[in-house]
Amino acid sequence: MSDVFTREKRSAVMARVKGKDTKPELAVRAILRTAGIGYRLGGQGLPGRPDIVMKGRRIAVFVHGCFWHGHDCPRGARKPRANADYWTSKIARNRTRDAASAAALAANGWRVITVWECAMKAPDFADRLLAAVRGQAAAVSISS
Repeated sequence: MSDVFTREKRSAVMARVKGKDTKPELAVRAILRTAGIGYRLGGQGLPGRPDIVMKGRRIAVFVHGCFWHGHDCPRGARKPRANADYWTSKIARNRTRDAASAAALAANGWRVITVWECAMKAPDFADRLLAAVRGQAAAVSISS
């Protein structure tokens, strides 16, 4: 299947895909801020550069888009038709990198919380996120 956009237009569209300050990240940050939980952004120097870091609690939060990180929900399981080999291998590399980053953080004593975009649609998402932050589990994946 050929692309509906020209090569230049597709390049412009993909260039606008944001890597930080995405809507899901902003929503997670708003929930934490409303609950009075302090955090820092970026995670420079930590494996995988988590989206949100709570240094005192030693918590690293990753906010993952279901498609980009290969989640097992309907949106994440969707297979691209155009340039399928490239996207399949890219998503597989993302999943491998995510697992390695979480393992490295856990080995260094950090708790890892992975928030999936699809889970944010649930009415009890904020409560589940706050419970995960305040809880003692070593690693948590908030999924639908």
